Amino acid sequence: MTVSIREVAALARVSVGTVSNVMNRPEKVAPETVERVQTAIAELGFVRNDAARQLRAGRSRSIGLVVLDVGNPFFTDLARGAENRAAEAGLTVLLGNSDDTIAREDAYLDLFEEQRVHGVLISPLGDVTDRLGRLRERGTPTVLVERQTEDRSFSSVAVDDLAGGHLAASHLLERGRTRLAFLGGPISIRQVTDRLAGATRAVAEQPGATLEVIDTSALSVLQGRAAGERIMARSAVDRPDAIFAANDLLAIGVLQALNMHGEVHVPGDIALIGYDDIAFASTAVVPLSSIRQPSELIGYTAVDLLLREAACRENFEHEQIVFQPELVVRESTT
Repeated sequence: MTVSIREVAALARVSVGTVSNVMNRPEKVAPETVERVQTAIAELGFVRNDAARQLRAGRSRSIGLVVLDVGNPFFTDLARGAENRAAEAGLTVLLGNSDDTIAREDAYLDLFEEQRVHGVLISPLGDVTDRLGRLRERGTPTVLVERQTEDRSFSSVAVDDLAGGHLAASHLLERGRTRLAFLGGPISIRQVTDRLAGATRAVAEQPGATLEVIDTSALSVLQGRAAGERIMARSAVDRPDAIFAANDLLAIGVLQALNMHGEVHVPGDIALIGYDDIAFASTAVVPLSSIRQPSELIGYTAVDLLLREAACRENFEHEQIVFQPELVVRESTT
């Protein structure tokens, strides 16, 4: 239930104007009064509504979408799918880039709640269950994107990354590779953890095969290139004969590093597979094998699920929609 500014004023025993001053011009209010008003705001769970004059129905015509990295073409395509479904419903999408930073993720969630968005879609960095629970209690439906909760307490749209990781590693093993390396990070990102777990299972099923984990601080081309340089600094016998990168951006960075040195060839010396099957994968210097996710469909489906939950509210039974990944084989592994 939405709390009004009048309720805050009543609890703090001040006027509505004083509450407004505390929120907008606190320097004009006595410190003890500011503290009393802030205590009332926290106790009631009041969220300021900056667009109140425009929101006759209490909700805006926008959906908030928070992604991990807007520079990753996977999330760009996901956002396009979300926009397409939102447009069909007469809504717009407000895009927030957390940039793998919890503080920025929190800031966007705060902003979207203040703007009374129609709902929130989020590809979270960490565990945001409690935060999203508070959003939902205050009337903002939420859907997880590329993530599920163990207790199925939130609706979600995701891809089976355990299956995807297993698919990628199994493909490398089937090509006769035995010294595999998994490249990705940070491990706090659930998608990275699941892809690694799937790859680990596939390697465990192959006698004599090994899997090395090479951690990165981000899922970027620059981090992939840096990891490729570290691999090239090793002696030939110490290098892996296959690399599974947690996304295509990392894989492209590795490919750039290997090509710059020239003495290591893909796939002859090192086979390489990525994840997401972004548009750049097929146009790389060595076309990149990848695990395809239906990125636009994920975004479209997430908004569709959000709209249904917003319409039903408390009577809605949360859904967990899971798409299956697809192996796309190109020259980097053949």
